Amino acid sequence: MASNVPIEKIRNIGISAHIDSGKTTLSERILFYTGKIHEIHEVRGKDGVGAVMDSMDLEREKGITIQSAATYAMWGDFNINLIDTPGHVDFTIEVERALRVLDGAILVLCSVSGVQSQSITVDRQMKRYRVPRIAFINKMDRAGANYDRVAAQLKEKLHHHPVKLQMPIGAEDRFHGLVDLIKMKAFYFDGESGETVREEEIPADLLEEAKERRQEMIDGVANVDDVLGELFLSDAPISEEQLVAAIRRATIGLKMTPVMCGSAYKNKGVQLLLNAICGFLPNPKEATNEALDQKNNEAKVILESDPSKPFVGLAFKLEDGRYGQLTYMRIYQGKVSKGDFIVNQSNQKKVKVPRIVRMHSSQMNDVNEASAGDIVALFGIECASGDTFTDGGVNYTMTSMHVPDAVISLAVAPKDRGALANFSKALNRFTKEDPTFRVHRDEESGQTIIRGMGELHLEIYIERMKREYNCEVQAGKPQVAYRETISQKGEFFYTHKKQTGGSGQFARVCGYVEPLPADAVQQYEFVDDIVGGSIPREFIPACDKGFQEAVKKGSLIGFPVVGIRVVINDGAFHAVDSSEMAFKTAAIMGFREGYAAAKPIILEPMMKVEVSAPEDFQGSVVGQLNQRRGTILSTETDQGYVTAVAEVPLNTMFGYSTDLRSATQGKGEFTMEFAKYTPVPRNESEALMAAYKEKLAAEAAARK
Repeated sequence: MASNVPIEKIRNIGISAHIDSGKTTLSERILFYTGKIHEIHEVRGKDGVGAVMDSMDLEREKGITIQSAATYAMWGDFNINLIDTPGHVDFTIEVERALRVLDGAILVLCSVSGVQSQSITVDRQMKRYRVPRIAFINKMDRAGANYDRVAAQLKEKLHHHPVKLQMPIGAEDRFHGLVDLIKMKAFYFDGESGETVREEEIPADLLEEAKERRQEMIDGVANVDDVLGELFLSDAPISEEQLVAAIRRATIGLKMTPVMCGSAYKNKGVQLLLNAICGFLPNPKEATNEALDQKNNEAKVILESDPSKPFVGLAFKLEDGRYGQLTYMRIYQGKVSKGDFIVNQSNQKKVKVPRIVRMHSSQMNDVNEASAGDIVALFGIECASGDTFTDGGVNYTMTSMHVPDAVISLAVAPKDRGALANFSKALNRFTKEDPTFRVHRDEESGQTIIRGMGELHLEIYIERMKREYNCEVQAGKPQVAYRETISQKGEFFYTHKKQTGGSGQFARVCGYVEPLPADAVQQYEFVDDIVGGSIPREFIPACDKGFQEAVKKGSLIGFPVVGIRVVINDGAFHAVDSSEMAFKTAAIMGFREGYAAAKPIILEPMMKVEVSAPEDFQGSVVGQLNQRRGTILSTETDQGYVTAVAEVPLNTMFGYSTDLRSATQGKGEFTMEFAKYTPVPRNESEALMAAYKEKLAAEAAARK
């Protein structure tokens, strides 16, 4: 970052959208128009170079963004720090952690498809971190482009208050410019790459419509901004400066979403979007960032973007580079220089900052210092994703980001025993970098299990092990994260007695298990209803521990038990033979007794699947979803495309992408995200239980 840029001129923004809405193409144009790169390469271009922001070979081959990439550029005297995020639901953590540290965002929507399932997910993430955004309706040159319809969907589907700041001149193949309703001028983009912006009077045939739309825009802003509202009601003239100030206030206050349009691919409208980023999105001082003061009972503290205050920074993303771990950090307060000592708040370790760089995709530019509002990367600092650093003067921690649960798991092993060291190195690195990628060892089967957000997510990591660590991996059938629960109340009266030489063991626990209400936040609840001291107070925690141990593994298929309340209301103890261990064992066995009586059932993860394909294939799309035990929630037809939304069990979704492509001549696309857990049908449940019994029998035989 140019250290002479005042903080008011800094913008930290991210680009988020549904897959294939044109995020990376838009980032490429932003870099070109700000002079950061000197030629444009397409995401799936024939020259095979690929976009600058897709720096991994895998990203260039597949034409998708896998990791969020950071860069920075100057637009006039504004410094824009930009993060391009993936659109695929499997890499949702990349969007999550980018939005956690950004002050503003651009929500890119396709002018044909409009608000899609992943647009809803990224919008929910923006709302979670209260990130003001500008909606950019891209691909206005495509057949079926409809600016007004997509803007209306922002209101219907995302519950925004959209205000259109522009009007397209033409659409589809006749889209050739824009009317700026604030300035009331027409803009055209000339030159080979649209680099020359030509400002002209609005064409006479569009003037009336532009005046109506301007009035509609002022009305929209006046509804959410009191200052402009008063001027509007008193019929006072409204200047351009007053209008811009009102849009800025309402956008930063999350009261409205400015809507703009263009075509990144055809180089139209991007420069006006850059002006809007500088004009309407907040600088670091205008964003509210909170930390928790560990010395003062986690009281909330508002961090000020002031370089003279004590240093506070958040490590939000890690990468293993050629020179060791690269730690991306957002600096919220104070400043940090090369050679400074900073303290990791998670373990109170003091570390020296050997090198500070600013990232331009995978290229690095060294800087000597960084201050509040900057996003930089540091070398040589050991930490985990989400750790807070300070200068040691304050004991603050930033709130961590939301990490979604993994929904799919695979058993993996290296093909060649010699690659074992590389295999574990790769797994260690990936789990450190990506909080949604989890690894554990199944003690029973001795297998290494990786868990993630979807088939593509795990596929990419297996491919990366092969390329980056020269380790070929064989993967078993994906394992679905089933759960077990109970369908009614079940009582238990269990006595644990063991008499060996010396003191024995004795404990008796009585009570019942019952299902928790469907809207309960936690999945396990322990209730102590003991009266009259039938179980001494000091043994109650041991009972709780025993029950918690027992719910980790249900007796039907060995998966965790959820949605359960365990109540103990009676028991007995022995003055000599009772111990914590005895009560813990009694609780485990008592739980099994109550669980068996409570009609346990198996739950499976249901995925919300959204499929879009040309209308001619509607029959096969719906048929395929029905075959996979899917429940169709809605089907919509628009511009020759059908979009079907269904809830489908994850277990039946393996290999769906191949089937969908062959049924739709490669034209069908789908996205999938976790929706909820529901009971497994009876025949399926019996098959799962039989397979589990076989597995246990095989393991028992192997032990003999």
